[in-house]
Amino acid sequence: MSRKVALMDYGAGNLLNVRHALEHLGADVELVNRPEQICAAKRLVLPGVGAFAKAIQQLEQRQMVTPLQEFAASGRPFLGICLGMQLMLDESDEFGTTAGLGIISGRVEAIPPTSTDGEPLNVPHVGWSAIYPSTDATWSGTPLETTSPGEDFYFVHSLVARPQQRSAIVAECCYGGHRLTAAIASGNCFGCQFHPEKSAAAGLKIIEHFLQMERTE
Repeated sequence: MSRKVALMDYGAGNLLNVRHALEHLGADVELVNRPEQICAAKRLVLPGVGAFAKAIQQLEQRQMVTPLQEFAASGRPFLGICLGMQLMLDESDEFGTTAGLGIISGRVEAIPPTSTDGEPLNVPHVGWSAIYPSTDATWSGTPLETTSPGEDFYFVHSLVARPQQRSAIVAECCYGGHRLTAAIASGNCFGCQFHPEKSAAAGLKIIEHFLQMERTE
């Protein structure tokens, strides 16, 4: 089985840590920054840090939006990390409304400024938080397949993904009493709000499962 993976290099990604994690697991990593490289990829990772609008602008300038959408629709394994996961949705309300890739229907919204008890909440959400399956979600067949509910992962984010269909939410974490989306999935497309590359052994398990995924028809 090929362990070749394309890692998006578009000026908004945490490339070094993600690349190190992939190579630690024996992946053959290719940094891609041209549309034709996306089209030829077997599996693809879309990382990201920073602002949603700037990231989309970078993708548009490089003519990568349509190739990414076509890749996601092809059945080939697709992984979005942190901002990369948020970009998978239809739009974000960060600094005004900005259209996303539309791979999974939904929008990205700010984390509430107060807890469910009405106390001020520190935003961004930074640090280790446990994740759990969302209501009726199964982790079977996803990169979370061997993750145990309650395992901790490392988060850094000010916004939260709100998929239109609750079935697209496969994992959640709790912050200030709020249930925040921790992972989303649709077909062979998977996104995690946390950073698996910074989440020690638990994160490496997720990346390993992604590397084992094959194209679906």
